[in-house]
Amino acid sequence: MAKHEFGIMQNEPLSNESYDTYEPQKYNCIMVDDDFIEPVMMDLQGIDCYWHNLRVEGKGLAYCGITLIPPKSMEALISILSSQNKQEYNTLIELVIQAKETKKYIIHFGI
Repeated sequence: MAKHEFGIMQNEPLSNESYDTYEPQKYNCIMVDDDFIEPVMMDLQGIDCYWHNLRVEGKGLAYCGITLIPPKSMEALISILSSQNKQEYNTLIELVIQAKETKKYIIHFGI
């Protein structure tokens, strides 16, 4: 089964750095089955993100790539995930809340 991985970046991404390497262990990522990400992909398209580096602004997750989710997008992400009312999102919601409270970016590794 395809998985997405999410982790908190302890250091703010640098504008001249690219995040093109698959390194989920570096960010203590949690895994979320694609069965739970795919249904919210359309809703996530309204969230400001960056794809692979801070020079490429995007909306929503880079489904098959690497997404940097800035602190300003955490509240919207929490709202979308919470609206699903499924316990499968709880661990991800907790991670997003932690990132919001500490004003950290989340890195997402797509399928």
